[in-house]
Amino acid sequence: MFPFDSLEPLREAVRLSPDNVPLRRHLADMLLAAGLPAEAEDAYRQALARAPADRDVSLGLAAAFFQQDKHSEAMVVLEGLLEAEQAPARARLLAARVLLATGETAEAARHYLQAVAQEPELADAELADRLGAAEPAADADDGPEDPFVVGGKLRAAVTEPVFAEPAPERPMVTFADVGGMDEVKEEIRMKILLPLQHPELYRAYGKEIGGGILLYGPPGCGKTHLARATAGEAGADFIAVGLDEILDMWIGSSERNLHEVFERARFRKPAVLFFDEVDALGASRSDMRGAHGRQVINQFLAELDGVKASNQGVLVLAATNAPWHLDPAFRRPGRFDRVLFVPPPDAPARAAILRVLCRGRPVDALDYEHLAARTRGFSGADLKAVVDRCVEDKLREALRTGSPTPLTSRDLAGVVRKVKPSTREWFATARNYALHANQSGVYDEILEWLERR
Repeated sequence: MFPFDSLEPLREAVRLSPDNVPLRRHLADMLLAAGLPAEAEDAYRQALARAPADRDVSLGLAAAFFQQDKHSEAMVVLEGLLEAEQAPARARLLAARVLLATGETAEAARHYLQAVAQEPELADAELADRLGAAEPAADADDGPEDPFVVGGKLRAAVTEPVFAEPAPERPMVTFADVGGMDEVKEEIRMKILLPLQHPELYRAYGKEIGGGILLYGPPGCGKTHLARATAGEAGADFIAVGLDEILDMWIGSSERNLHEVFERARFRKPAVLFFDEVDALGASRSDMRGAHGRQVINQFLAELDGVKASNQGVLVLAATNAPWHLDPAFRRPGRFDRVLFVPPPDAPARAAILRVLCRGRPVDALDYEHLAARTRGFSGADLKAVVDRCVEDKLREALRTGSPTPLTSRDLAGVVRKVKPSTREWFATARNYALHANQSGVYDEILEWLERR
């Protein structure tokens, strides 16, 4: 039976010496051994906040996750350990247990055999039996050691196909692939990219690497594309968060899902965490009747603040078509403290977009600049609709005559006359907010853009 009385003196010692990492780790180990994984998780997190590079603490945190059946969180921590040049054998062993619990037996067997090859004393006959893998024989022939070969034969469990989780996205697009929006790109460079490229300079001024930017504007103007290009510029993982990954009908599940998304980004840093349609997650609390929505917003704000874990190296981008519906607390400094207007593309950007949309299609000397001048106020999505409708007309003609003909400027101009820019309705609404609900001046850019038209 575990001596629970021995935990109280440890807790008191940690209270008196809060920055003693070995002491915190020992308390966490004892809590884990006592069958208190939730308390152990908190203790490991506190230790990890003070010593982020401590592999033993990370491994303990993964074990605490595993004991609570938080398998995805455990694997996120373990992946960070296993990517190291000399991955700890105990991390491989724990990974085998986690993967086995999630049904990935073949991959679990690989990690188990690698762990035992590194440290034979870690051999576990019961685990090996469940995996269908035997330990390397003690009297095996000398020579190159292959953890996947047992008794001269490749184990069947190891040769099964392995279906790994999809790797995090590393976008290939950069700002060079984004037409126009020079002012927005410059703001993102200053807030996100330059701190990553010159950390020592920012550190000298006490400026942390990370933070949040809120992109807003009419739908179809490239906010998501810009966020992906930001990750490409930074050479960072891009984690796009969908509403279906967060919102859940069960009380407490949405908050837990949101926390797990931020944890994934923290362990993948530098990482760009992108929330599209963020107003669906962070609507104004004054408009809510139920408590559940308020709790999700409170959790979101706590994650942005890094209350329980540092967000250093986590770059949070969010996009919305309706920033006026977002809770004002999100715009507090330290959260989404940069609110950037993403307007419809200007004429050079529209010409560039049309070139991309017509690439690979049969065309006849299109005058892109002339077409760009005739599509003022069109979003990127509107321009795509123009090209698609023109292609459909050409297909009907080709099916009727049996002979395909190329797209011409006249064809596209004819479709442009039939299409109205979708941004007009958005600007009608936005203008009202910019004129009558703009005490902070956050929507001044909308008025400036409308004046230039």
